[in-house]
Amino acid sequence: MITGIPPWIDGTISVNTLLKGRGMHLGKLEGKKIALAGQRKNEELSKLVENLGGIPLVRPAQGTVFLDETNIESDIKELVGGNFDWFIFTTGVGTDTLHTIAGKMGLDREFVEALRNAKVAARGYKTVNVLKKLGITPLVRDDDGSTAGLVRELSAHDVKGKKVALQLHGDPAPRLIGFLDEQGCDYREILPYKHVPPQTEVMEQLLSELLNGDIDAVNFTSTPQARFLMSFAREKNVEEQILHTFATNVVAVAVGKVTAQALREEGIERIIVPENERMGSAIVALGQYYQGQQEV
Repeated sequence: MITGIPPWIDGTISVNTLLKGRGMHLGKLEGKKIALAGQRKNEELSKLVENLGGIPLVRPAQGTVFLDETNIESDIKELVGGNFDWFIFTTGVGTDTLHTIAGKMGLDREFVEALRNAKVAARGYKTVNVLKKLGITPLVRDDDGSTAGLVRELSAHDVKGKKVALQLHGDPAPRLIGFLDEQGCDYREILPYKHVPPQTEVMEQLLSELLNGDIDAVNFTSTPQARFLMSFAREKNVEEQILHTFATNVVAVAVGKVTAQALREEGIERIIVPENERMGSAIVALGQYYQGQQEV
């Protein structure tokens, strides 16, 4: 893991003074082609890559994210009357969305009461903060900001055979779901948001560039990007070639621990992760990586 990146770098600031102040001059990406797999802040991230001497390639590996409000209403009715033993929340925005929609349905009080009558687990500080505003303190929370950390902490509690409501952010959590399956839990997945698959032509271009050695690094900003990329690679029967590429020639950059975990679950092991989980921090961390490579 790369350390020492200030938490306030977000890809929108001028980086010249900052990088020089850290003994890191412009040009540390030196012509490297960096694929930006996210949808958000690509203009700012592209400028940051350029400021470091790199060449940004915008290759969104995920489509639109939209609120699936109709299905969520039926989920909330189940949550408030389903007598769940555990509620597991994995994102702050998803938790807040459930509460907001419950309020629109006139079930705000019932929603909070259902949480109070059950055991609650949460991943991430944003999720914990949302629950705190509702007057809920999780019995279990992750030890490192990741789903794997949440599973480790849940392992110390009795969840065997329990009825569980599992809030996800439109993306599966294989390790967490696998744990619940192992424990024989009766769980209901709640996905407030849905991810539309990326454009086929963009994914074909990205795979082709990876296989042809036309990309030096891929910057991932969310877990669906890792899932969609490798799923597409499997469809095209080039999964092993893509994994070999990431193991040898292409550097994977993850915005944080959760995205890094998704990459590992897909078989990508060589990953740069900034200590401070910010989009801009990840790009700067990549520059530091290449700087270190040159100094060896």
